[in-house]
Amino acid sequence: MICCQFIFKPGTYDEDFHRLDGQIDEFARALPGFERAETWFSEDRSVVNAVYYFADLQSVRELARFPQHQEAKSQVTRWYDGYQIIVSEITATYGDGRLPR
Repeated sequence: MICCQFIFKPGTYDEDFHRLDGQIDEFARALPGFERAETWFSEDRSVVNAVYYFADLQSVRELARFPQHQEAKSQVTRWYDGYQIIVSEITATYGDGRLPR
């Protein structure tokens, strides 16, 4: 499984942002390898971590090539006051089963 984290400090959003964000999220969720998504916030809610999980790297590559994703990437400084991307391969998960996957 591949975990893609988009950690960012929100800036000012506009109509273009909301349009692209919705299109990218819809495309990602429609990919055959999409597993799930979740969002986490820092304690003061000033930093967001949007996490997407995919079954394979091919799905991540398809998302990266999606034209609206490329368009948004080219304008990232317009909407965010800082960001970081972390792509990780998950080799194992475990727990007591009481938390949702």
